[in-house]
Amino acid sequence: MPGALDGILVVAIEQAVAAPYCSTRLCEAGARVIKIERQSGDFARGYDKVAAGDSSYFFWLNQGKESLVLDFKQQDDAQLLRRIISKADILIQNLAPGALARSGLDLDQLRKQNPRLITCDISGYGNSDAVAGMKAYDFLVQAESGLVSISGGEHELGRVGISACDIGAGMTAHAGILEALIERHNSGRGKAVEVSLFGVTADWMTVPLLHNDYGGKAPARVGLNHPSIAPYGGYLAKGDETVIIAIQNEREWQRLCEVVLQMPEQALADDFCSNNQRVANRPALDRMINSVTTKLDRQELIDRLKQADIAYGSVNSVADFSLHPGLSRRAGIASSGASIDYPSRPMGESPEPRPVPSIGQHSAAIRQEFGGD
Repeated sequence: MPGALDGILVVAIEQAVAAPYCSTRLCEAGARVIKIERQSGDFARGYDKVAAGDSSYFFWLNQGKESLVLDFKQQDDAQLLRRIISKADILIQNLAPGALARSGLDLDQLRKQNPRLITCDISGYGNSDAVAGMKAYDFLVQAESGLVSISGGEHELGRVGISACDIGAGMTAHAGILEALIERHNSGRGKAVEVSLFGVTADWMTVPLLHNDYGGKAPARVGLNHPSIAPYGGYLAKGDETVIIAIQNEREWQRLCEVVLQMPEQALADDFCSNNQRVANRPALDRMINSVTTKLDRQELIDRLKQADIAYGSVNSVADFSLHPGLSRRAGIASSGASIDYPSRPMGESPEPRPVPSIGQHSAAIRQEFGGD
């Protein structure tokens, strides 16, 4: 079955996570993605070896792409790259700021030479002189953006446990490119899309920033609790198993008291009669709730929450997640040819599996196709 982007040629001068995330989504929708690699390959190839010899990141984000090894600092390879880009629809790059331009591959000039070209520049902090020289990896951006300061427990900072800034930048770049393709359909011309990890994370940090700038203080770290809604957090069942209970309005609070806690009088208690009061008196609130939940095993607590139509979530391990009834999987193919199951495409049908490319696997064919030696 043809994909939505069949016939679209993408050149991806990419490494690590953010740009590969973007280009793999285009690839899954039917685009042809030529991945440009240095002789040693995308350094994400070496992060680990858990996917049948491939790194988990590289397996996840590079299936179905074609790998072309070239050195665009060399004249012949630079000319080859220009020829490929002259026929491309999309160029994605996430090298260090200015690296392409210093090699004679200025994005503005490339769009002039190919007016239908959409260029996507993914950087760490954008291109302003004040920050352009800062190295940007996911964890560093989590720290610089203030995300780390509001993550973790009351007495301990915490990194968000996945590469959230990288992934967010890749998702935003993907959306920007799709918008640009729609615009090109109407205008006939490509455009520049610019995304930074810091800019995307800054957007996500709007609520904490507004609290800081206009509410007097940023949200405190509260571990498995929501900083401004209560009760909305982790409560203990027997055996120290944790269940997240999420109350969104006063009707739900009343049902929690009546059905789950079986303490209907607490619904209108002075300290707990509104969300603001519950947040202000969170320690007492948590003690009261835990006094009931710790006497119930996890399933009994969940059964009461279901009866009351209260939203809940178990704090699962990754091993639990692997067996979750809501997890659907697809088959992927490692560069060794081994089949590996991993989560299904998050939108629409998953495409037919295509293998992860080895370094330079398609170099000879691509050079021949585009007139290289």
